[in-house]
Amino acid sequence: MYQDVSSKYQPVIGLEVHIQLLTESKLFARDANQYGDAPNTNISVITLAHPGSLPRINKKALELAIRMGLACGSEISQYLIFDRKNYFYPDLPKGFQLTQDRTPICKGGLVEITTKSGTRNIKLNRIHLEEDAGKSFHPPESADSLVDFNRAGTPLIELVTEPVIHQPEEAYQLLTEIRKLVTYLGICDGNMDEGSLRCDCNVSVRLKGDTDLGSKVEIKNMNSVRNVRRAIEKEVERQIELLDKGDMVVSETRSFNDKTAGTVSMRTKEEINDYRYFPEPDLSPVQISNDWLHRIRESMPMLPNELKQQIEDRYAFSSEDALFLTDSLEVFNYFTQAVNTSNHPNNVLNWLKGPIQSLLKEKGLSISELNLSPGQLGELADLTANKLSFSIAVKQILPALISESNGSPRDIAGKLGLLQDQNEDSLEPLVVDILEAFPEKVAAYKKGKKGLLGFFMGQLMKKTDSKVDPRIANELLAKHLN
Repeated sequence: MYQDVSSKYQPVIGLEVHIQLLTESKLFARDANQYGDAPNTNISVITLAHPGSLPRINKKALELAIRMGLACGSEISQYLIFDRKNYFYPDLPKGFQLTQDRTPICKGGLVEITTKSGTRNIKLNRIHLEEDAGKSFHPPESADSLVDFNRAGTPLIELVTEPVIHQPEEAYQLLTEIRKLVTYLGICDGNMDEGSLRCDCNVSVRLKGDTDLGSKVEIKNMNSVRNVRRAIEKEVERQIELLDKGDMVVSETRSFNDKTAGTVSMRTKEEINDYRYFPEPDLSPVQISNDWLHRIRESMPMLPNELKQQIEDRYAFSSEDALFLTDSLEVFNYFTQAVNTSNHPNNVLNWLKGPIQSLLKEKGLSISELNLSPGQLGELADLTANKLSFSIAVKQILPALISESNGSPRDIAGKLGLLQDQNEDSLEPLVVDILEAFPEKVAAYKKGKKGLLGFFMGQLMKKTDSKVDPRIANELLAKHLN
């Protein structure tokens, strides 16, 4: 395990996070930027690099990249040149990739993360714009490989950190934070399963106290936040074992095997000279005007940390609860809509943290896929404030609502006869009967065993099939006992 690795060494980790941008078309062509279409249908002569075809920059992609830079506190470059990064791969139709080598659109910046050790800022080196490659497929039943060029030319930004990460947990939290940030900014859906968010991990190991970096190994195309942590742990262990035996760590590119939880060698690492960068001759330099930059800055949405503080202040929630509500944009939007229809925000929170979260995990759903509207949850939260037992609502009303998508919690509770009795005149005789049936426990209560109040409450719940307002029941019991 990672925790058992020799304490002589310090891992040095940097991440390269590839973030596909939510534009309608590609970075340099009008082809649709759409996931899941039939292979090789979202292509054109520009995407396939036919002779004489000329690229044209997608302005929306520039805006989304700037938005990410502003969120990270980066310096925005207002004069941009695109470069050709030359390498051969079957899914790269041009034989080069259009990217930004000398003038990244965003320089520097940071992302704040929180781990068990506390809060720290992870420094960024750059965020640059580039086009994605296509995708190769290797069918197990065939000796041939297939290529789908639909993804080729998709606009993405690559966020590159400085090599300042020293724990796999920090890398895990950083990628989690970046994923949350891009969804709040509306620049990427953050779907790692579909490849719209991917991560390369650069890992090296050195003796503690050394300032020189060790040989860097790159783990390519990680498409799971959890696997980023697992891959780094295994790669650090592998490198330390080699160094302890006196062997060299080869600078190479490796892939992660999810089944064995190990890394596998793919190829030796390219040096920067191998890419033979030079300016793209078919694209004019791009000038970002002060006016346009100001408009983008003014249109920035609120970021997760700002919304978290807003929730704490507005509802007097704990920092932990506010973090739960803002950890996902879907959950935050759902909560916001639910409390707009409810007078009990604390109840809405309790429903989301308890039964709703359990149901989503059990069914493997996101909250947007749940067959329960925010309005229904808001009404349910109000009912369980004083008219409906929470446990009964969880066991009977919630399943009924899930199966009847247009049902009203109040109507369902009424049909099932579950609404609580709030009439003191009808409850008081029951309270008297219970106390008369247990004189010894009444005496014990009066001698100081106040915990017996729960026993009497349980008896009352049995007599009423839990259809009693706990507040009124407590008041009646205390009145007669005291």
